[in-house]
Amino acid sequence: MKKSKRLTPEERDFFGLVAQAAFSNPFGSTRAELDLKIAECPADADDEQRVASVTRCVRQSVQRLEAEGRADLRLYSGEDRYLMQSVFLFEIFHCFLDELDRLILNQINAGDTPCRVSFSRDVLSMLAERGFSATDTHRFFAMFYQVRRAFYFIDRGLIGESPSMRELRLHLWNSVFTHDIRWYEKYLWNRMEDFSTLLLGETGAGKGMAAAAIGRSGFIPYDEKRCCFVESFTRNFIPINLSQYPETLIESELFGHKKGAFTGAVEHHRGVFASCSPHGAIFLDEIGDVTIPVQIKLLQVLQERTFSPVGSHEKHRFNGRVIAATNKPLDELRQKGHFRDDFYYRLCSDLIVVPSLRLRLHENPREIDAMLFHVILRMTGDSSRELLDMVREVIEKDLGPHYTWPGNVRELEQAVRRILLTRHYRGDGGAVAPGLVSRISTGVDSGCLTAQELVNAYCALLYERTGNYEEVSRRTGLDRRTVKKHVEAAKRNGDEPPSGPPGIRSTDST
Repeated sequence: MKKSKRLTPEERDFFGLVAQAAFSNPFGSTRAELDLKIAECPADADDEQRVASVTRCVRQSVQRLEAEGRADLRLYSGEDRYLMQSVFLFEIFHCFLDELDRLILNQINAGDTPCRVSFSRDVLSMLAERGFSATDTHRFFAMFYQVRRAFYFIDRGLIGESPSMRELRLHLWNSVFTHDIRWYEKYLWNRMEDFSTLLLGETGAGKGMAAAAIGRSGFIPYDEKRCCFVESFTRNFIPINLSQYPETLIESELFGHKKGAFTGAVEHHRGVFASCSPHGAIFLDEIGDVTIPVQIKLLQVLQERTFSPVGSHEKHRFNGRVIAATNKPLDELRQKGHFRDDFYYRLCSDLIVVPSLRLRLHENPREIDAMLFHVILRMTGDSSRELLDMVREVIEKDLGPHYTWPGNVRELEQAVRRILLTRHYRGDGGAVAPGLVSRISTGVDSGCLTAQELVNAYCALLYERTGNYEEVSRRTGLDRRTVKKHVEAAKRNGDEPPSGPPGIRSTDST
């Protein structure tokens, strides 16, 4: 039996910082602050340099433990054991970052067939050498893959450095791993199906990308016999736009149907709930459009985790996660009885607001450069500075600095296409009504707004963007009842948020 070891006070302080960094949200400021303390690298170092410096420092510290015969988890107990487990996981994860990234890209190209993991034996062997049990080696390897996928899809799918985008990325990470990944690893890694997510935001703002980042980042077990993960993340995320199906067919699309269940049902049909894997997620887009009967059946799935195909009494089990989204103001729908309160409360384990492009550019006008670079690269496969400069010049000339982008990111993508074809983009001709931003700005510039009118209009603007009184309350620091009073006052004064999608005037193109 190996003799127990103890860390020195200096080692405990250093490894304590590493343990905090290992489990901190990579999109938050805390991780960067911890990295600077660990590696003592320059404050102006970019993310890649900072992570490389930290990885090198941790590896050197572990090598010293190896030389002294102390790099084995089984030698420690109590707090020291917890610290060394965190440090070893940090070390091994960063040893295989490049291999994990290649696996993600290979799996994207391969599609629904799980790729062979050529480096898996090296990872499992290294974990075993550090003293992890056989069960833990497989689970932590699967978590390495999950963590890297989550970072990949959140970081690359949702670009931009405005405060609202940084907050969105941080929130999406928490939606996958909770606010403390240590709790996730200990209690919830195989129980996240009970946590539904509701995404709010304007049409075209990127709710689908946010949903995909969550849905493709679930825990997928590793199958050592087959030398691959049990399924591909490309098939465990199933999106469905509920607004594109007539009411007579939507239940069949969701729950499936038996042959002969209704006229035209000439064969059995598996719905999306039956097609979703136990490790997958279903994205119900435009959830605000579904009827009350469909809401009741979806509520049953969320509460009881069971469903029945149309024309059948047979119960089927659903083990996946539900992500939903809408551009409708849910508070209004609930007040009018069009959206059930019990259904809302089952959907909103997590409530995430995807910011409009208008808000992002207001916070950081330079964000449009990052957006244009990303769009042009995806369209042409070339990060051409020449094209970027040309497109930006046309946008500045044709639209000016105060264009509100009513179609959000989706409109920006089409603007780039039109500019590449015609070298012009005149904007959305349907967006002729002045928005709340313009009216507030005009009132402030002219000095004719009272404090009461300003607060009324600002609350109405936030409600227009989020469709949710609770979110406006959180942002303004006002209680919900006061927020509602200000929004209603804005309506009486003519600053009424549209009855349709938040942020889109009734004359706007959706």
